[in-house]
Amino acid sequence: MTPHSLNSRRYLEKQYRDASNLDARVDLHARFSVNKYGWHRWVFDHFDLPRRCRILELGCGPGYLWRQNLDRLSSGWEISLSDLSAGMLETTRRILAGRGRFRFGVIDAQSIPCEDGYFEAVIANHMLYHVPDRPAALQEIRRVLKPGGRFYASSAGEQNLAEIKELIEKFDPALASWGRVTDPFSLENGAAQLSPWFEQIELYRYEDALAVTEAAPLADYILSGWARQVIGDREAAFREFIASQLAALGGVMHITKAGGLFQTIRKGA
Repeated sequence: MTPHSLNSRRYLEKQYRDASNLDARVDLHARFSVNKYGWHRWVFDHFDLPRRCRILELGCGPGYLWRQNLDRLSSGWEISLSDLSAGMLETTRRILAGRGRFRFGVIDAQSIPCEDGYFEAVIANHMLYHVPDRPAALQEIRRVLKPGGRFYASSAGEQNLAEIKELIEKFDPALASWGRVTDPFSLENGAAQLSPWFEQIELYRYEDALAVTEAAPLADYILSGWARQVIGDREAAFREFIASQLAALGGVMHITKAGGLFQTIRKGA
């Protein structure tokens, strides 16, 4: 893997074949986030949807968004949950089957197998930066939305987890160029990418940070992604390094979080 292949099909299939890597990353945020009002509840707060509608989530992962908002679902919602990973989707199906009007399917966002104007809402929660041909995906999302339908796309900002990137580089300066996507979808450039297909683009920022007090979960988080492949047999040394850095900071490492949600409306009739 080269430093700039984080949205390659090979990397994604390996990284997201099941929920284990994603669970390690979610665990760090759940345990050490300063904002105790959870991300998925906050995202759900921004949905402006009728009591009866069809909803598609692309890249649903293990279904965190719906698992944490089961008490808020309208009985009139028909929710299609999709992911590129069959293994990830099977986890979601097992957890959510019978708990709402859910449908499940393996879908590539660049080619959505649905008729034009089928959905009132489409959701892409922290996944667009993984899509190789993002304009094709956005065009497809616009196509399957009804006129006036809403698209919700969340992402991270350029400074998100900056301290973790600095930590990896401090361990090995040669890793400075790894883990960066050459064509990102971020809070800073997302509106410009959305504007050809959507209008009334609003960005809402989620105020949060991490205050990490344990080395092991932080190391698990970092090693759940691309870093495990390049750190390789130095994992034990890397874990010791994380522990020493945390101790040097007095037992608390403050880490920047920059996340937010774009709310848009389908452009055109």
